[in-house]
Amino acid sequence: MRAVVVNAPGETPVLADFPDPEPQGGREPRDLVGAGLHNVVRGLASGRHYGSTGTYPLVPGIDAVARTGDGRLVYTGFAMPPRGTMAERLIAPFEVELEQGVDPLAVAAGMNPGMSGWMVLAARRREKSDLGDVLVLGATGMSGRMAVQAALALGASRVIAAGRDAQELERLGALGAVTVSLGDSDPDKMAAALGAVVAEAPPALVLDFLWGPVAEAAFAALGRTGGQDEGAETAYVQIGSVAGQEAQLPAALLRSRRLHISGSGAGSVSKEETLGEVPEVIARIADGTLEVPYTAYPLSRAGEAWAHTGRTRAVIVPD
Repeated sequence: MRAVVVNAPGETPVLADFPDPEPQGGREPRDLVGAGLHNVVRGLASGRHYGSTGTYPLVPGIDAVARTGDGRLVYTGFAMPPRGTMAERLIAPFEVELEQGVDPLAVAAGMNPGMSGWMVLAARRREKSDLGDVLVLGATGMSGRMAVQAALALGASRVIAAGRDAQELERLGALGAVTVSLGDSDPDKMAAALGAVVAEAPPALVLDFLWGPVAEAAFAALGRTGGQDEGAETAYVQIGSVAGQEAQLPAALLRSRRLHISGSGAGSVSKEETLGEVPEVIARIADGTLEVPYTAYPLSRAGEAWAHTGRTRAVIVPD
């Protein structure tokens, strides 16, 4: 079969022949409809992601929408390297059937970025009936934008969208979010911009898709003096590291505020928890609650897709 193949860490993928997948657990291989080119896919293929196996050559891709032998469309994922989902034929350990009328490429493009924020928000809502105020760092990227939409849909008291893309911030503001521009990379200015908003009331939940200096600016904004017992707790959840792999955490912040810092991703969230939310996220994509702009690239143009940037998610489709 033809497949997108990465032959070594850091190399641009190419179209090449790759052995067909074998049936697994009584499940037959499926035909590709669309596979999202997510940030984690690039990270895994390059060897930079903590989940990388270092096995090459490999077919990239962790999830996809595929067609069964009887014509049904299914969302499938958790493909195991070296056999990813960017191939004419693929097989993965779980499937969720799509209802008629759902845009399969929107699902392929949106499930991974949409699930990243949705998992945290859904778990928080199960734990506490009121989400409270939610701050999203990196709100103008695909994952962050969908997290803002999800927080609004799930009834957050206030959603604070912080990002650098002015046009996207304007759109999120029109949806009902309070927006904060992080366009100035100066840490003090970012901290001041965030502080002006969170000073009204500290967020109950922070979704951080950026880390690095932006996280440090958020820590500075959340800092407080005086030692009085404020009572409210802030849950800070680290999801992505687009802005940097490391961030310094002030000791005083941990002692002066009821702050709980955790991460959300493969390894810290079980597959069972993830699978439990898949149908709902598909439904939210289908009804437009979660908007998923995408750009389709055929298998033969995988190199162009790999370099794709902008407001849409690249999706690999058959030629």
